[in-house]
Amino acid sequence: MANEEKLRYSAEELKEFETIIQEKLADTNAELKYLRETLRKKNDSGTDNTSGNSKVMEDGAETQEKESMNQLAVRQQKFATNLENALMRIKNGTYGICIESGKLISKERLRLVPHTQHSIEAKLKQR
Repeated sequence: MANEEKLRYSAEELKEFETIIQEKLADTNAELKYLRETLRKKNDSGTDNTSGNSKVMEDGAETQEKESMNQLAVRQQKFATNLENALMRIKNGTYGICIESGKLISKERLRLVPHTQHSIEAKLKQR
């Protein structure tokens, strides 16, 4: 039995991954909340600009900053969704299994990228 390849992680191992994911999700949600609040404040102050052409350069920089923050917020939202999906996979027993090969993804990879559904071998083949 020692030579048999392991097909699933144990409940204890899954608990470790769940903790990692929940911590990352809490951090991501906190950052997302901050970004949304900052964007909301920037949008609120956007209507008081009554001065003339002297603000054109500042407005362009502000618009670019808003776009960058908005892109970051979108990426953070996608990351949060991926983490939530990983938690669902833990609950339904499919977490840590590569969707390409059906083999277990290494613990090291899951600790670094806890929402992944691909082993490093499968990920490298995608390139």
